[in-house]
Amino acid sequence: MTQEHPVIVERQGALGKLTLNLPKALNALNLEMIDLIADQLDAWEQDDTLACIWIEGAGEKALCAGGDVVALHRESGSYGEQGAGQFVQDFFTREYRLDYRIHTYPKPIVVWGSGVVMGGGIGIMSGASHRIVTETTRMAMPEITIGLFPDVGGSWFLNRMPGRTGLFLGLTGAQFNGTDAIYCGMADRLLPCESKDALLNGLAALEFSGDIDQNHVLVSKQVQSLEMASAEQPDSNLRTHYDAIQELTDGATLPEVYADIAAYSGDDKWLQRASATMQAGCPLTAWIVWEQLRRGRHMSLAEVLRMELALAVNMCRSGQVKEGVRALLIDKDRQPQWQPATLAEVTREDIERCFAAPWEQSPLADL
Repeated sequence: MTQEHPVIVERQGALGKLTLNLPKALNALNLEMIDLIADQLDAWEQDDTLACIWIEGAGEKALCAGGDVVALHRESGSYGEQGAGQFVQDFFTREYRLDYRIHTYPKPIVVWGSGVVMGGGIGIMSGASHRIVTETTRMAMPEITIGLFPDVGGSWFLNRMPGRTGLFLGLTGAQFNGTDAIYCGMADRLLPCESKDALLNGLAALEFSGDIDQNHVLVSKQVQSLEMASAEQPDSNLRTHYDAIQELTDGATLPEVYADIAAYSGDDKWLQRASATMQAGCPLTAWIVWEQLRRGRHMSLAEVLRMELALAVNMCRSGQVKEGVRALLIDKDRQPQWQPATLAEVTREDIERCFAAPWEQSPLADL
């Protein structure tokens, strides 16, 4: 494999290594990368000489900052147009299928979640058997800023966070660190950045067997042996702000919760930023977040991904994503002209239209 490949595939004994290799784009996932990872996972599952898989991002800045939203901008519809190319459906179908594959993969998968881990990066990481964060980890589901929604299973994992922290993170796109990720169930171990080579070499040297369960135990012990001392771990914003988050999200309806977060007037910078991001974000997304968590509360992961696939295609068709990406990444004016423009202008019909499956049978029906 040459360095031009968007995914570098390597072997170190019984350890298979996948490196997302678009560092200038913070390793944002494109369709080629999704397909390459999926094909390699299929091949390695059948390979009895391969016992453990390692996934990381090239460079020091990110595992993966999300999906290739510029490509989605190109293929999404504009307001009033109700158009989205086949590419949009294919992209989300194959991305979510890969996410599900990682969640259900029999062999241990270790994901090194250092640096930026957002959106599609969380999709790659959240289902791994061993999810590692470091002191540089910055995670978020910031889709409200581009008119999408917390996808890649967000309806599933945000619902499983302590209290209403998942709702808060979905509405505000707030960033959280490695300690936060452990606290809210999005990571398993916090290791110092400098321990990566030691961990890789340690995993490669393990005496794996044909017993997959035992191999999981071996990997767990190897990871645990390098864990960062609690005194050195970053302070947890989510734990520190838990009571404030509960208070701000205590309303019985979305308009009440939204108003309370928007009205935050304290001097805490993290909460100020969260409030500002929500208010600048897509009003329809705020409603989708509220509704996806309500509907997804008792769904299986497969049911969640099928619901989110319909949502993703419909949000791209509606013009929200095209406008959001335009304002943030294309023209970079940061002045999105959302339609509907305010929370109050979003109708029940607007919301239901987003959840209505645009096909007779879901492309993910076989999950």
